[in-house]
Amino acid sequence: MAKEVKKVAFLTAGGLAPCLSSSIGFLIDEYNKVAPGVEMIGYVNGYMGLLKGESIPVTETVRKNALVLTKHGGSPIGNSRVKLTNVKDCVKRGLVKEGQDPLKVAADQLVKDGVDVLHTIGGDDTNTTAADLAAYLAQNNYPLIVVGLPKTIDNDVFPIKQSLGAWTAAEEGAKFFMNVVKENSANPRALTIHEVMGRNCGWLTYKTAQYYRKMLKSMKTRGMFVDDFNLTCGRQDVHAIYVPEAKIDIKAEAARLSAVMDKWDSVNIFVSEGAGVADIIEEMKKRGEEVPVDAFGHPRLDKVNVGQYIGKRFAELLKAEKVQVFKSGYFARAAAPNKKDLRLIEKCARCAVKCALNGESGVIGPDEDQSAKIRACEFPRIKGGKPFNVRKGSFRKMLKEIGQPYPRKKRAQNRAHAASAGK
Repeated sequence: MAKEVKKVAFLTAGGLAPCLSSSIGFLIDEYNKVAPGVEMIGYVNGYMGLLKGESIPVTETVRKNALVLTKHGGSPIGNSRVKLTNVKDCVKRGLVKEGQDPLKVAADQLVKDGVDVLHTIGGDDTNTTAADLAAYLAQNNYPLIVVGLPKTIDNDVFPIKQSLGAWTAAEEGAKFFMNVVKENSANPRALTIHEVMGRNCGWLTYKTAQYYRKMLKSMKTRGMFVDDFNLTCGRQDVHAIYVPEAKIDIKAEAARLSAVMDKWDSVNIFVSEGAGVADIIEEMKKRGEEVPVDAFGHPRLDKVNVGQYIGKRFAELLKAEKVQVFKSGYFARAAAPNKKDLRLIEKCARCAVKCALNGESGVIGPDEDQSAKIRACEFPRIKGGKPFNVRKGSFRKMLKEIGQPYPRKKRAQNRAHAASAGK
């Protein structure tokens, strides 16, 4: 029989996504309905607040206004990037003292605060950290459980079929580009790069391009272009899409895109922030440049700067007069969720409360190994880096429509897909 739940805590961690505030709102609302006597707190700034013992209470006013949170982006309790198993980083940042184990510090703080259930809302790093914490709690007989929700606009967490907020981020990225694409009329032979978030996974780049092209198609259907006056759909279309899972043959693509540039006087490229990163890092190391990493050991993509690299390489080959790189990530990830995401967030939050009250740990989401049933996916199964399948029919169709050759997958991604299929 599950232990009676008297107190729950929430924390949000990692980068933003259009689901954090909403997830907390739906969680609070569900507890209000099914277990109104449960006390609730929120740890400030994610795992950092947990280690420092900093939290804020869910007051009666917050309870009454819980659903107001579903109308906002960002997180009311704040985020941070902290990996509890990276002891050196935690000590360096003053979150624990020399000789302390961050996992034990976190566990002891939860016990001190009287927490029975910890709800973590974050991406692969947040939930793998939650998995580490859950394992530590179980191994050391701490009487509490962890129930996570999958937040990542990259949509790259095994075995979650659809992460919370990802649809919204793609839609917002499309809206963003609908405006900035007009910059291609500011100069002749304009090269416009749209850098989309996605370290290891190209799903968001693909989906953003798909949403954007649907918007263009709708405009064309409604007669919103005037071809005779150079206001064409073709000039505003996506002309190339590059994702981390496929090689970029810059020389071959430059030959193809040169004809596009000559025809439309502009070229528009969608590229994932993680596309071609290995090649760029190799070049940086050859120049003796240091590649900084974050607390999780990931290369700092703002320092690698894929968009600038792609822009520079193609600018020379396409004889572009002006190159502009636009990043939609911060615009897209801070948005409030759209209706489609809100429905998924609500279903997952209500399932999370049910699992918490039943004493069931895991990450709540559509389990792709169980026909996308929303359930508590076991922590040992949670891992990041799920690749986007470039064999996806709608992606191949899009490439065909824009005249881009079907990409060769990298060997690493071939192996990843094979391993995934064999589970």
